[in-house]
Amino acid sequence: MSTVLPPTHEVVTVPEVMHALRLSRSKVYDLIRSGALPSYTEGRARRVPLESLHTYLRNKLEEAA
Repeated sequence: MSTVLPPTHEVVTVPEVMHALRLSRSKVYDLIRSGALPSYTEGRARRVPLESLHTYLRNKLEEAA
């Protein structure tokens, strides 16, 4: 079974976030624009720190509880 996110990566790409969260590209960028999913750009590439993704998921789980 393949893993969604490589465990050795500190940052992930938008397509990797899309795959991990099962969301569309526009929804991921909406989360980034709203500040719910912090990210940064390196040149023209958008990157999301894994810690930001984990924090987003923890917050969503807490909201659902």
